[in-house]
Order: sequence, then structure tokens, then C-alpha cells
Amino acid sequence: MKRVTFLGIGSFGTSLGILLASCGHNVTIWGRNKDEVDRIKKDRINKKYLPDITIPSNVIITSDIDEAIKGSQYIVLAVPSYSIRSVCKLISDKLKKDQVLISLAKGIEEETNLRLSEVIQQEAPFNPVVVLLGPSHAEEVSRNIPTTVVVSSKEMEYAGKVQDLFMSKYFRVYTNDDLIGVEIGGAVKNIIALTCGICDGLGYGDNTRAALMTRGMSEIIKIGTLLGGKQETFFGLTGMGDLIVTCTSLHSRNRRAGIQIGKGIPVDEACKNIGMVVEGVAACQAFYELKEKLGVSMPITDELYKILFKNKDIKEAAHSLMNRDKKNEMY
Repeated sequence: MKRVTFLGIGSFGTSLGILLASCGHNVTIWGRNKDEVDRIKKDRINKKYLPDITIPSNVIITSDIDEAIKGSQYIVLAVPSYSIRSVCKLISDKLKKDQVLISLAKGIEEETNLRLSEVIQQEAPFNPVVVLLGPSHAEEVSRNIPTTVVVSSKEMEYAGKVQDLFMSKYFRVYTNDDLIGVEIGGAVKNIIALTCGICDGLGYGDNTRAALMTRGMSEIIKIGTLLGGKQETFFGLTGMGDLIVTCTSLHSRNRRAGIQIGKGIPVDEACKNIGMVVEGVAACQAFYELKEKLGVSMPITDELYKILFKNKDIKEAAHSLMNRDKKNEMY
């Protein structure tokens, strides 16, 4: 039995907290907003994110950060990518060296272009850092629908410990020592999912989605291998697996936001309507800037960037993709 703290009271952190509590671990979930925390503590339901799921009475819910992390062996960073650094700063002087930090976020940090494990390590240089990523909608995890994910770390002994922590009859965890590949695949797929949603909103069909997913995988592999990831990782759960689930499911906030954008709703309004962070928007900006710096061809990312930040007409962007110079599929 382990003590595990989840920092962040969103959908995935809540669902994993329930999972670990059901396995007999001592679980604490922390949230910044005291009023929201008090409501959830009273109702035992996270109405905003998981309205049909009851949080067990043995899960501690608190807005006191000191209470939350004291004595915990594992601290799970269940916050969006843009909050990773600020939350790490909040806890850095409270951490003990033997506390393992686990990141669930998918993306890279804007401006620095650092992977999130690198951000965490900068703020907590003496703590082991593990990432847990893969095709895993919180709505399904919370209902014990069989799910598989991947853990990775610079220190794989700790990835093995996190694998043991989360393994259950409904939640299977694999290890992969390609930390770069695991993180990059999980970040870039959000760009492709947002694009697929836009095309769904336009009324395009399965042919278009299949093309975007396949050519999107090419972009993931290009940038991922250039950054040091292994090609085979991108055909696994945190690459192809995550791409499939995010591009095809209506649980996907990126796809749902894209559908609204494709129907003509302004980007900011579409993201607000989703009610959760749409990571594909920030990822698109970050990877656009990164691929420009590295000189990598990523045409889907290019066109999405122009739609989101340059007000390019969506059908014109689709036309631009379809009418690029002819080429061999393998290049």
C-alpha cells in the first residue's frame, strides 16, 4: 500500500486517483480552488469533469498543498502542460528527495520548447521523474474500461515502480526507455486530432480523416526522430495508439474543439465551450516554432497554425494541403 498524491482535480487525475484507491492505496487529490474542492469533498462527485462517477470516501480531497504532499511516496502532476512549471515551483521547496514525480501532461513548454519531463527536472532536480502517457480517456478509465498506457523515465527503475503502482486488471502499464519518443508522440498527436476535428466540422469524411492521421504520423516521426526519439516508439501506444483514440473519439477535447472550429466558431470560443484545456492549440504554436527552427517539413502543422493564428480560411488550407507538389509517400 502506497501513499499517492494527485496535484490537479481534473478528469484524468480524478479517474486515476479512483483507480489507485480501488487497488488499496492511500490517495489524496489536491486542487487550487478551495470552493471547488469543498464542493467535490461534500458531494463526492467531480461534476465538471466526471459527473456520473462517485469518488470513494477513502480518497482525501484538499486545497492544502502541504497536507497533500506530506509523506506521499508518489506525486502525480495531473495538470495541463502550461501549468507544469508553476506547480513544480509551488512544491519544489517542500519535496523530499525520495518522492517520485509522475507527469500525465502531453505537450512541450512554449518558448523553451522543453519536453515536460525536462521542465519538471529543472524545478525539482533531485527527484526521480516518470511520465505516464498513452491512449487513455479519463471517462473510460473511471468506468473500468480496459486501458493500456506507457511509463518512461531517464531512470527506468522508477518507471518500473510506477508500472507496479498502476497495474490492475483494467489498467495495463508498459515500460519504454525511449523517453523522448514517448513524450513527443503524445504531444504532436494533439495537433493532428485538432485538424481531424476541423475536417469533421467541415463535413469531410473518413477518407480525409484517414489521410490526416496517416500523414500526421509522418510528421510525428519526422520531428520525433530528429529530436532523438526512436521510430518504433511512434508505432506504439504513445504514438499510433494515442493518435487513433484522439482523432476518432468524441471524448477527445481536441477533436471536439476542432469540430466547432470547422463549423465556423471562433477558436477562443470553441476552446471555451469545451470546458477543458485544448492542448492542441498550444502544441501547434510550439511545434510550428520548433519545426521552423529545425527546418522540418510539417505541412499539416503549417496549415493548422495558419488557421488558428493567422485566420486562414479553412477550405483554403485544405486546398493548400491537397495541391502541394507531388512527391513519394515515403519522403
